[in-house]
Amino acid sequence: MPCPTNARKPTGWRWTPKAKCVRPAVDSPRMRLYVGIPLNSEVRAELNSALTPAISQVDGWRWASADSWHITLVFLGNTSQEQFEVISSQLRAVNSPAVPTRIDRIDFFGRAGVFFANVSLCSELSALQQKVSDAATQSGFAQETRPYHPHITLARAEDRTRSRSLRAFRDMLPEAPEFSPFLAEEFLLFESFLGPAGARYEVRERFELTRT
Repeated sequence: MPCPTNARKPTGWRWTPKAKCVRPAVDSPRMRLYVGIPLNSEVRAELNSALTPAISQVDGWRWASADSWHITLVFLGNTSQEQFEVISSQLRAVNSPAVPTRIDRIDFFGRAGVFFANVSLCSELSALQQKVSDAATQSGFAQETRPYHPHITLARAEDRTRSRSLRAFRDMLPEAPEFSPFLAEEFLLFESFLGPAGARYEVRERFELTRT
């Protein structure tokens, strides 16, 4: 749902300094939340073009919609309304420069049956991820112990077709697709809704990154 453009604050929307308008998190007692960086329209179109042959001809994969593609910074998981308020406040206090971002390849986590686009880990992205991780820890969320691996989850294979569809998928993909770099100027707090067709995402808050 687009943000309203008139000055009057409509009922059912919360206003914050960095999130111009935000739908309140009242859909369920506990929310499944992530923090991540959205892709710009140019890179999303390039990625979609590179994947189109495989999407249309290889079965057995549950695809994330192109509009929901993002670079995860921190997975928060099940979150109460009280935790939502705390983490939102902590994230609004994060001060970080805009992040130069580039997809360097498309690849698979074979055992997990996950198809993803790998993202180069630059110093700005690493620093932002650490600040967001610290904000999550200070808000009472468990600290992630695994090294940060920035990527965009594109699709997941169905168990019964994983090996066969993975081989078919590799044959359909371009060998070395090129993707334009872009400057990420915001990161998002969003909610994930799981369903038979895959995950659906809704933005809860937006946080600006500063240009230098």
